[in-house]
Amino acid sequence: MTLKEELIAPAAEALTNPYLEGPYAPCAEEVTATDLPVLAGELPKDLDGVYVRNGPNPQFAPLGRYHWFDGDGMLHAVHFEDGRATYRNRFVRTREFEAERAAGTALWRGVIEPWDDNPPGDRRERNSANTDLVFHHGNLLALWYRAGKPYALDPVSLETRGVDTFGGTLPGEVSAHAKVDEQTEEFVFFDYGIHAPYLRYGVADPSGTVTHYTGIELPGPRLPHDMAITENYSILMDLPLYNDPRAAAAGRFKLFFDRELPSRFAVLPRRGEGAGARWFEAKPGYIYHTVNSWEDGDEIVMVVCRVSRPSPVSDRAHPLAQLLAYLRPEATLYRYRFNLRTGATVEEQLDDVNTEFPAMHQGIVGRPSRWSYQMRLSVDRTMLFDAVVKYDVRTGAAQTQPFGDGIFGSEVTVVPRPNAAAEDDAWLTMFAYNSHTGLAEVWIYDAADLAAGPVCRLGVPVRVPLGFHATWVSGERMRAAAQPVG
Repeated sequence: MTLKEELIAPAAEALTNPYLEGPYAPCAEEVTATDLPVLAGELPKDLDGVYVRNGPNPQFAPLGRYHWFDGDGMLHAVHFEDGRATYRNRFVRTREFEAERAAGTALWRGVIEPWDDNPPGDRRERNSANTDLVFHHGNLLALWYRAGKPYALDPVSLETRGVDTFGGTLPGEVSAHAKVDEQTEEFVFFDYGIHAPYLRYGVADPSGTVTHYTGIELPGPRLPHDMAITENYSILMDLPLYNDPRAAAAGRFKLFFDRELPSRFAVLPRRGEGAGARWFEAKPGYIYHTVNSWEDGDEIVMVVCRVSRPSPVSDRAHPLAQLLAYLRPEATLYRYRFNLRTGATVEEQLDDVNTEFPAMHQGIVGRPSRWSYQMRLSVDRTMLFDAVVKYDVRTGAAQTQPFGDGIFGSEVTVVPRPNAAAEDDAWLTMFAYNSHTGLAEVWIYDAADLAAGPVCRLGVPVRVPLGFHATWVSGERMRAAAQPVG
């Protein structure tokens, strides 16, 4: 059976999985398309850089029950230069991808299947590098949901350069959501696992050398997904959602939300030791993604998308009911204040609309910010984004711009204009899936005027499956990173 036949006609058990069908169906081919046609509006002439989004794309029919987080990482990118736009999609060629490509079939089972039969290695889970992307020390880094070795890629060609060991200085792995402080060009990250101290935290300098690494003791294995930074501090999380101990002992992955435990947040100086972290407690809940954090006098302000019910019940009759419910988070904009002088925590819900996948001006991460651009989740059995919401994170005020019937979006990136006069003096870029044509488009908004709709729509001659996180790498940063450091 050819690769294309396997993707179109996977195993009968997998056919019932909606995350392998419709807007989620994987692509079989890697494509380069130059001079993308303008379908409407006008392509802004000042766009200079690469908009790139990650996502799962299994190259072979999966073994057993497929979880959306299992698929091989595939990057979809649009390179803007000299008033032209070029689309590329490329697989992230991980160790697992290459082994399965050589075997001509899937070899690894995914996160909701037993791992006992997976090929041997330093860990039995499959690192698909399919979740997030950051740019640092000249590399586009593809990161994975459950933490793994980061894979380095060329930001324009998307060629996989291999595992990034940070010059041999990376002691462990990197979680899905590391932070890059563009004002210092430091890379701030964490790693977690099943062995004490369960959480590890580090900082790499602009050259890609890990210069600080420390352990943070937790009561047991946890599943933190994101973190936050300020100009001087980092915030790590101990949240009451973790792998059920009985499932873990059996080599399986099953989420358990302990409503008797508080959410805990460790605040430590950027190069502080884990033993000296200040801990703050709040109501139980889960946080997939932070918006931003900054210092305000004696307080650390952290704005997030908070999930109050991480394990909702949905469609019990479906064989993948738990999976489908888990992949439809009910998250709202939320703010914490951690007082470093008194130790008090103040928390506040800022809105009640279900939004996630926040994006902000990456040049001011860790500094006071005002705007967050988030995806509104539609009411469906799968995770679909039907509108972009612009939040004022100071007040919770929102502007909502629906995409329209049959159009589903993906995480936007904020592209500051040259010599921008304001935080929202920027463009927003986004892949849109058009269910009427089955193809993708690239939509570009004026960040200050969402109500005007997209200022430009570009046609993409292939389908771009719905996926996860995106980033913008400016031409200026790419050119600067190409120069020798120091």
